[in-house]
Amino acid sequence: MLSHPHGGMLVNRVADSATIARLRQDSGQCAALEVSRETAYDAVNIATGALSPLVGFMGWQDVDAVVRTGRLANGVPWTIPVTLDVDDETARHVGDEVVLTYGGMPLARMEVIERFSIDRQAVARGVFGTEDASHPGVAQVLSQRPTLLAGPIELLMVPDSPYARHVLTPRETRVLFSAKGWRTVVGFQTRNVPHLGHEYVQKTALTFVDGIFINPVLGRKKPGDFKDEVILAAYDALVRHYYLRDRAVLAVLQTEMRYAGPREAVHHAIIRKNFGCTHFVVGRDHAGVGSFYGPYASQEIFDQYPDLGIVPLFFTAFFYCRRCGSVVNEKTCPHDGADRVNFSGSAFRRALSTGGESAIFVRPEVLEAVRRFSDPFVANAIAAH
Repeated sequence: MLSHPHGGMLVNRVADSATIARLRQDSGQCAALEVSRETAYDAVNIATGALSPLVGFMGWQDVDAVVRTGRLANGVPWTIPVTLDVDDETARHVGDEVVLTYGGMPLARMEVIERFSIDRQAVARGVFGTEDASHPGVAQVLSQRPTLLAGPIELLMVPDSPYARHVLTPRETRVLFSAKGWRTVVGFQTRNVPHLGHEYVQKTALTFVDGIFINPVLGRKKPGDFKDEVILAAYDALVRHYYLRDRAVLAVLQTEMRYAGPREAVHHAIIRKNFGCTHFVVGRDHAGVGSFYGPYASQEIFDQYPDLGIVPLFFTAFFYCRRCGSVVNEKTCPHDGADRVNFSGSAFRRALSTGGESAIFVRPEVLEAVRRFSDPFVANAIAAH
């Protein structure tokens, strides 16, 4: 059967139509707080259950527990703080309720039950294992405003998105998986355009379960990552041409990458558990960046969470072997490094620009989809739409 929601209950903080009308009518009585796109994503993911058991932005007790122990204050596994930061002046003028707005439109009503500050260096050490500001996740935490607001929310609207037709809520995926007759589902997290190594991992995992949930992250990323629209176009091409319709579902997760390595691997597993997945793929250097984490640290951390409630599937690095003539890994290929060609970002760039041998690592339909974009990579400091 599909996984139970994390913490035992699938959260629903989406206001009904009557409540929305009433709250919008009363919204002028509350302070308004304009939030970023990433905070808007967090609010939607909280309200629709993707971040169950959270019902709002986290308070000090939970943030402190997560940073120190990788669990909420009640002991439920949780590895990434989900917080709302404001400047001191805003914090002084916010009352017991605030309307979060996005693009000037009411997004959510929030009951403010706590105002607090945190040691941002301690958060960086606990979550990312470093205080080095060259780490994009650390830089983001260190740039947070000094006061955090905590409290439950009620969602008043879902912001417009160019990817709306590829967005499913956890309630929707659970209905869809059940309608397909799936009892076991493997979740696949990605922030990249798929090469044959990704496809090999996905289809290997699929042999053990009824279906696969391919769930690319769309949101703020670091320079050099593929842009959201490129990732989605590439995966749409792959799924249409190389997957059985009854065995694969493609939907996006709108959130930012934190690049927290081991901590984020667990966080990603929890989210896919809420979508109904029973299994979750954890690859080499999952959610890592640079050389901050060991190649298999994101797999080893799962030993600390026997109570996670989703089965991690661990995969080693995959590469193409010229002598085998296929995608293989260290357990299946006896040949030495001279015959092995690693999948890499630089190889993909060569395939985009010149073709040649690199092009054999990418399905032609995927390569064509990516080539339709003149500038497929994130270029600026940290991309946001």
